[in-house]
Amino acid sequence: MARWRPEATVALLFALLLFSACATPGGSPQDKKKAAAAINLGEAYMSGGNYTAALGELLKAEKLTPDDPILHNDLGLVYMAKEKFDLAVVHFEKAVQLKPDYSLAKNNLGSAYLVRKEWDKAIVVLEEVIGDMLYATPHFPLANLGWAYYNKNNYDKARHYLKEALELQPEFFIAQLNLGRTYLATGQLHGALSMFESAAKLNPRDPALLLELGRTYRLLGDYNNARLALKGAIEYTEDSDLAVKATEELSKLYQ
Repeated sequence: MARWRPEATVALLFALLLFSACATPGGSPQDKKKAAAAINLGEAYMSGGNYTAALGELLKAEKLTPDDPILHNDLGLVYMAKEKFDLAVVHFEKAVQLKPDYSLAKNNLGSAYLVRKEWDKAIVVLEEVIGDMLYATPHFPLANLGWAYYNKNNYDKARHYLKEALELQPEFFIAQLNLGRTYLATGQLHGALSMFESAAKLNPRDPALLLELGRTYRLLGDYNNARLALKGAIEYTEDSDLAVKATEELSKLYQ
């Protein structure tokens, strides 16, 4: 089974996360102090990629202050990294329940819904995020919305939100990749190629990008570049499903 990678989808996810600690609500002052220390340490482990150690510290904090929305957001992030997506959703939803204006947790919840392919749920929560004028990084929920609509085959809305994301952050790789996919899905081959080639300047060895580039070059009749891109996708990927797709595309060049 293909493994979810934080740097790949939708969601892309850890680029948009702000690790912050604060005093936790509820509990005695001593419990608050212990929980805050555990959260700080857990977030430090998260920053270093040690999610098992992070989970241990955050679960300690949860026993002391179970109604801290930031703690539940952090737990959601750890479970996402450990590919426990159902548990991630539980904690992101709890964070939003405890703090309804917590846009960061809402965006993370939307990202988790995207991973689970719950497009309609993702759209509802992400539209709330882009409505928050104080949200510091709106290009992330905009790109996530674009991906949700792409997967619902609503390419007009997908294109709209992805373009908005790129207006705010022109060198946003995942938005470039998914806008290219949107153009490709609607037969706009030159628009797709332009987006993919721009994305390749940022991340030339990304297997998903190389697969889409190879497909686009093939459709445009540029078989040499198609072959190079598809062979690169196979070489660089650790995703067996993607490798199969790239191999199938490569075989079409010899038919």
